[in-house]
Amino acid sequence: MGRVVTPAGFGPLRRKEDVRLVRGRGRFVDDIALPGMLHGAILRSPHAHARIVSVDTSAAESHPKVRVVLTGADLAARDMAWMPTASHDVAAVLACGKVHFQGQEVAFVAAEDRYAARDALALIEVEYEPLPAVVDARTALGPGAPLVRDEQPGRTDNHVFDWESGDAAATDAEFAAAEHVSACDLVYPRVHPAPLETCGIVADADPVEGRLTVHATTQAPHTHRVLYSRIAGVPEHRIRVVAPDIGGGFGNKVAMYPGYLCAVVASTVTGRPVKWTEDRSENLMASSFARDYHMRGEIAATRDGRILAVRVQVLADHGAFNATSQPSAFPAGFFGVFTGSYDLRAAHCRVTGVHTNKAPGGVAYACSFRITEASYLVERLVDVLAHDLGLDPARLRMANLLRPEQFPHPTPTGWEYDSGDYPATLGLALEIAGYDELRAEQAALRAGYERTGRGRLLGIGLSFFTEAVGAGPRRTMDIMGLGMADGADLRVHPSGDAVLAVSCMSQGQGHETTFAQLIGHELGIPADRVQVVQGDTDRTPFGLGTYGSRSTAVSGAATVVAARRVRERARLVAGAILEIDPADLEWVPGRWQVRGNPTVGVSLTEIAAAAYSGRELPDDVEGQLDASCVYNPPNLTFPCGAYLCVVEVDPVTGEVRVRRFVAVDDCGVRINPMIVAGQVHRGLADGIGMALMELITFDPDGNHLAASFMDYLLPTSMECPSWELGETVTPSPHHPIGAKGVGESATVGSPAAVVNAVLDAIGVRHADMPLTPAQVWRAVQGRPLRPDLAIR
Repeated sequence: MGRVVTPAGFGPLRRKEDVRLVRGRGRFVDDIALPGMLHGAILRSPHAHARIVSVDTSAAESHPKVRVVLTGADLAARDMAWMPTASHDVAAVLACGKVHFQGQEVAFVAAEDRYAARDALALIEVEYEPLPAVVDARTALGPGAPLVRDEQPGRTDNHVFDWESGDAAATDAEFAAAEHVSACDLVYPRVHPAPLETCGIVADADPVEGRLTVHATTQAPHTHRVLYSRIAGVPEHRIRVVAPDIGGGFGNKVAMYPGYLCAVVASTVTGRPVKWTEDRSENLMASSFARDYHMRGEIAATRDGRILAVRVQVLADHGAFNATSQPSAFPAGFFGVFTGSYDLRAAHCRVTGVHTNKAPGGVAYACSFRITEASYLVERLVDVLAHDLGLDPARLRMANLLRPEQFPHPTPTGWEYDSGDYPATLGLALEIAGYDELRAEQAALRAGYERTGRGRLLGIGLSFFTEAVGAGPRRTMDIMGLGMADGADLRVHPSGDAVLAVSCMSQGQGHETTFAQLIGHELGIPADRVQVVQGDTDRTPFGLGTYGSRSTAVSGAATVVAARRVRERARLVAGAILEIDPADLEWVPGRWQVRGNPTVGVSLTEIAAAAYSGRELPDDVEGQLDASCVYNPPNLTFPCGAYLCVVEVDPVTGEVRVRRFVAVDDCGVRINPMIVAGQVHRGLADGIGMALMELITFDPDGNHLAASFMDYLLPTSMECPSWELGETVTPSPHHPIGAKGVGESATVGSPAAVVNAVLDAIGVRHADMPLTPAQVWRAVQGRPLRPDLAIR
């Protein structure tokens, strides 16, 4: 094997895709217009829980522009009334006999234009028999609770699953012997990914070719193709799923929604393409939510703050159908990583899932399968412990963090962290922030407030998180039986230009740039000469898509391995060109050259031309310059970060202003620092939103109270400070280039930092998110918190 000289490291590069996107030349699903295309609309239930007595579609069917109306009975006649979910449940496509949540799909109309389709919905007469609803996970398992899924034979309660992780006996022993135990009840409320572009599809069932072509806003095109095949009975080779440009996903576009299948059926029935695009209210009411966890956490420690063990009980609200998109073996996602970044002796968690009359489908919303909830829990517990023991929260964390020599680190709950220098990461965050100076300023402002009763209070909040990303490996992780390995196909053309096809799918992360840089790093091809193909099942290898920060960790690794295979093939061709033993060659970026004589060599462009030519090649080289890889990661990767938030709080009004935010991330080797910074900025804004304003809530009858951006508040630039970023780098030892992933890290770490800062300012032990001005004011006054947020 020839010696490989490592090329120069990665660096900042402006995003290739922005050239078209900022000029309005992106191509989104709603831009697609096919000849003869119909437009779909969905009739949704006004009730959270009700029997369907009758559905009369005759008036709608008589509308001159309506071409088809579908009901649950119509789909049942086609054996398509129910669809499988990632969590081995089944969900109704159109409600059959009963509606389970407000906004559930009851009927689908396809008409000549979208206005006629919407008008026709009003012509459908549905008689409902309202039923009592349950919207509180804490009462859903209680006696007399309405039964959400009574269509399931033998079901007598709303229980979904029980799952536990860690050693209960060892943890109980640590707690029994501990000098101090702190406990806290927390709610991580239901929130929504709320992407800029809502979900949509254009389905085109071609009766001549017998092919189904689907353009959809999906983060997982190959997974959707499998589902269409299983539900509709169409062979996979006759289905093409295309995901064009996507205007944000954040996990919301992993799932398959009833509107997608209805569009497919309507296209099959009419023989014409059918487009369906949801509006904002539909997106907020009926598409996949996130979070909705009720948690009780306990932390055992010595009196001087040595953390010994953590114990957790969780109630997980899964809505009407268990449709969470997470690996089959982990019904509570990766919540087992709740041990965080600390050197614990023992840990144990127990998670119970329940059904309620809410929309289903908890997604990996900008987090790797429930790690955001787990990180929030442990970081709140550490602050509560610091509060109870009278210790500085920064020094408490520093004393308990895992040390570099402890990696690879087996956690008490069975995970193995790959690498990290946690003390250096926290130390850098404290240094950037000027932590001691901030504490001095805080003390001065508090003293002034206590003297005058006026002014703002300063709060300093910390969080330290470890995330688990890059789902695989295949032996332990799957979704619906599909292994979580990703593919990459690479071809270098005779010109030396390259085309890379990957199974992940960008929703704004900059894949076209990042993956072109990976090829440039391995082969020396300029990024502008690398075309990255994604989102088309006819042109890309199989894979489970982009979510849970899988892109660089899995598809990126597949890309690097494929590029190295091309490079090795190029070495053999170069040996033939130079008439030299390939073992005597060494690689420099873009060129194989003779070891010890760099003037004699051949460029990759010349090698590519030769590989496609009539030149005589070695017997084991077939010609051309291409390679493929299916990458099955040996382990997850474990990025980490230390975040510090500084807030000013007006105790009179409860107003919170985020003054500073310092984020130090260790995501392993960084491919493009500009893209990393952009991903972190987005996640930090996410955290501010969840900590201070975002909330999906319901009244006791199950009416959705946040179905527009007038009620569901999102952060803007006005609420966000100028982010202060830092980095440490500990490469992942098992990833081909040492990358770990960063797309969701900031969302994992930032909510706890913001909440800890606000509570630090007002001197309150705990209050639940979102810390709206009213919630902060109540906490300052010592009054009961809002009943829909407070733990009973």
